[in-house]
Amino acid sequence: MSYQEREITREKLEKHIQILDSDEGIRIDNKTSHIFINKTATRYCIDISKNGHDEFIYKNSPAEVIDFLADKIDTTTKIFSY
Repeated sequence: MSYQEREITREKLEKHIQILDSDEGIRIDNKTSHIFINKTATRYCIDISKNGHDEFIYKNSPAEVIDFLADKIDTTTKIFSY
């Protein structure tokens, strides 16, 4: 199996979070950090990687993830699903 990723729009981010499977993920590239979103059986894991340090945040629903990301995404942000 080969690794495939595709760029997604900010408008479609919530839908991709809602349908995220446990072997999939979302990467958000900002000027200052990389954010990775994955899903376990019970919750979402958000990994914020900045300056060589990782911070893990856990959320229970797609709405909570979107609310958390609201101020971390701007017009230059690139978003990918994998």
